[in-house]
Amino acid sequence: MENKSLNTLIAGCLITSLSLVSGCKTAAPLTSDSVSVPSKPNVIVVLVDDLGWRDLGVTGSTFYETPHIDALAQKSAVFTSAYSSHPVCSPTRAALMTGRKPARLGVTDWIPGEQRQEERLLGPSVRSGLALEEVTIAEHFKSSGYRTFFAGKWHLGGEGSLPEDHGFDVNIGGHHRGSPRSYVAPYRNPKLVDGPDGEYLTDRLTSETLSFIAHDSTKPFLAFLSFYNVHTPIQPAAAHIKHYAEKAARLPEITDNHQNESGHARTKQRQDNADYASMIAAVDANIGRLVRRLEELGIDDNTILVLTSDNGGLSTIESSYKVPTSNLPLRAGKGWLYEGGIRVPMIVRYPNGNIMAGRIDHPIESTDILPTVLNLAGIDGSGVHFDGQSFLPALSGNAETGNRALYWHYPHYHTSGWKPGSAMRQGKWKLIELYETGKAELYDLSTDPGETKDLSTVHQTRTAKMRDQLQYWLQSVGADMPTPNPAFRETNQKP
Repeated sequence: MENKSLNTLIAGCLITSLSLVSGCKTAAPLTSDSVSVPSKPNVIVVLVDDLGWRDLGVTGSTFYETPHIDALAQKSAVFTSAYSSHPVCSPTRAALMTGRKPARLGVTDWIPGEQRQEERLLGPSVRSGLALEEVTIAEHFKSSGYRTFFAGKWHLGGEGSLPEDHGFDVNIGGHHRGSPRSYVAPYRNPKLVDGPDGEYLTDRLTSETLSFIAHDSTKPFLAFLSFYNVHTPIQPAAAHIKHYAEKAARLPEITDNHQNESGHARTKQRQDNADYASMIAAVDANIGRLVRRLEELGIDDNTILVLTSDNGGLSTIESSYKVPTSNLPLRAGKGWLYEGGIRVPMIVRYPNGNIMAGRIDHPIESTDILPTVLNLAGIDGSGVHFDGQSFLPALSGNAETGNRALYWHYPHYHTSGWKPGSAMRQGKWKLIELYETGKAELYDLSTDPGETKDLSTVHQTRTAKMRDQLQYWLQSVGADMPTPNPAFRETNQKP
């Protein structure tokens, strides 16, 4: 049965594009008169790999089409200032699993990372996997009587540090690799039995998740569906490619689809990659399958559903590789601490939780997800130190933006062109500290979300204060810092 109050809300605040999201200023709490609220809701976290902030219809894309996710957004809280805890995958995944910052966990690069011997600085070492002493989202829920399930990309260590070692009862497809060998069966994945030739990986992972959800109705569940999409290799989904190939062919020609970023990298300016679009379409279709199955089972109202990404879209690179997407109007992309690398989609739905539906501007990040879902599920997580904060007040319409600061630390070089640095956001202000040059940049995100105007010399007092605050935070979490490379020679540098 449809929720009448939900239908009324959707009619008053329909979210179908970025402009409409921006125009949706108020929302009423969702209620359900016909369903009593059980003490233990189900929880599903859907993590899409490398999904950019503007890669969905609901967030403003006109080339990619995501009707199922857009429909979900109509009934959900849509955070427009949500951030990943890091601009690359493993650190954010570690943060999401534990509610703790990557710098505190010692996972500050993708595992195992790379060490560039020719650069000015040497990045710190990176843990080979998520430490077993860390308490994960699966362990929190398992100790509270939940069935726990993981499907898809893990990338937080190999044998001894796999999902089953961190509290997940079932692991389908999660192993040490960060990208699939193939999106089409045979997958050559040691944790996934091959399906028939031609089966698409995203379809398969969703099918496994749906089977788990329906397997046992006597206990609540935590399902962590971690799509490999839309990470490289960019391999089209056969069911969707024809439509996007035709759509791309109709786009007007442009002379140059890239612009320079910081003098040594290139950033894609337009969303027009048909193969990538078909991969997003595959994710969208499977979100539709997931939502339909919850409805068929009659558990959609009592299921907390979170959909987000581990970092920004891959739009910027220092090589000749053709990146697949564009994050404009945000600057740069995956691997960078500019907004394009860390601002991500975030959609949260839980009808029985009396939460808001509509646009929410309150800044949040990946570490906040675990304390929030524990809060919503009524599970006590007070015995563990979280760096994240529950955003239940924002979901309830009672949040104040306040002066909370968000921090990032990426002390490594990345193939996207990023060089070691850290960053923080407080209110409308964004500071980026660059370790090669020893300089800092300051941006006013309220007027310049594309970070085009460095105001550090205009607001010197604010810049100095934020730099001090950032350094204090780095020390407080025991962040490992880059060190000078004794073998560095200026002649090694690229022109």
